[in-house]
Amino acid sequence: MAKRSKIPIKTRQEIAMMREAGKVASDVLQRTAEFIIAGKTTREVDEYALSLIEEHKVKSAFYKYRDFPGYTCISMNEEVVHGIGGDRVIQDGDLVKLDVGVKRQGWIGDNALTVPVGKINGEQKRLLAVTEESLFVAISHARAGAALYDLCGSVEEYVTKFGFTVVRDLVGHGVGRQLHEEPQVPNYHPGGKSPLLKAGMILAIEPMINAGVGTVDWLDDGWTVSTSDRRPSSHFEHTVLVTNGDPEILTWRPRTALPEQLGIPPLE
Repeated sequence: MAKRSKIPIKTRQEIAMMREAGKVASDVLQRTAEFIIAGKTTREVDEYALSLIEEHKVKSAFYKYRDFPGYTCISMNEEVVHGIGGDRVIQDGDLVKLDVGVKRQGWIGDNALTVPVGKINGEQKRLLAVTEESLFVAISHARAGAALYDLCGSVEEYVTKFGFTVVRDLVGHGVGRQLHEEPQVPNYHPGGKSPLLKAGMILAIEPMINAGVGTVDWLDDGWTVSTSDRRPSSHFEHTVLVTNGDPEILTWRPRTALPEQLGIPPLE
C-alpha cells in the first residue's frame, strides 16, 4: 500500500478561514510597510504592526512562538530574517525585511516583503526585483499534480541567472492551524523523490536571496539571521493555495517592483 502524504489538505471550510487570515495578514503587512521611513526605529515599526493586529482583533502568529519576543520580524540589510524590533534606527538606503504572520480564529496567514527606504543603489534594486520575481516563478508551479521539488528548484534556477544565491539553511513551509506544517519548501531542489502537490495544500513560499554568498550566521540574540559576508539580502513571501487550476495567493498584494522596469525578463 502506498504511503499516505503527511502534507495536510484543507477542506473547503478551512480554506475559507485561511482566505480571511491571509487578507488580514496582507493588510497588516502593507500598512506597516507604508509606515517604514527613515528615522523610525524597528521597535516603532513592530509596535505599529501590533496596533494593526489588535485593530483586526487577531493575534500575532510570531509572538512567543518558541519564545520569539517580537510581534513581527524586522530584518535590516545584511540581516536575512527573524530580526527583533529594537532601537536600531532605519536610514535612507536601507532594505527592511518585514515578515507578518497573524492567527485569526485558529488559522494563520503568513507573508513578507522587502521595503526599500529612500534612495537605494542599483544592486539593491536588482536584488529586490529578482527576489520578488522568483517568488512568482515558484508560485506558478503550485498546481495539483506538479512536483513540489520542481517548485523549490525554480527559485534557485531563476536567481542564479542574475548572480544571486539562495539561503539553504532556511526554508518555506506548509501553513494552517500551525505556523510550520509539512512540507518544507526550500528554495532549491533538495534531491530525491518529490512529493506531488494536491489541491487543498497551502504553502508559505518565501525566497530568501543574498547578493553574495548563500551562507548565514545566527547573531547573539539567538534569532536574527545574517549573511555570512554581510552583503544585502532580500525576502518575499506569500501564503499560496494549490488548486487544480491557477494557484490562489491568499495574501495577495500589489507587486513591489515590476521586473521589466529594471531590465529583468518577467515571468512568461
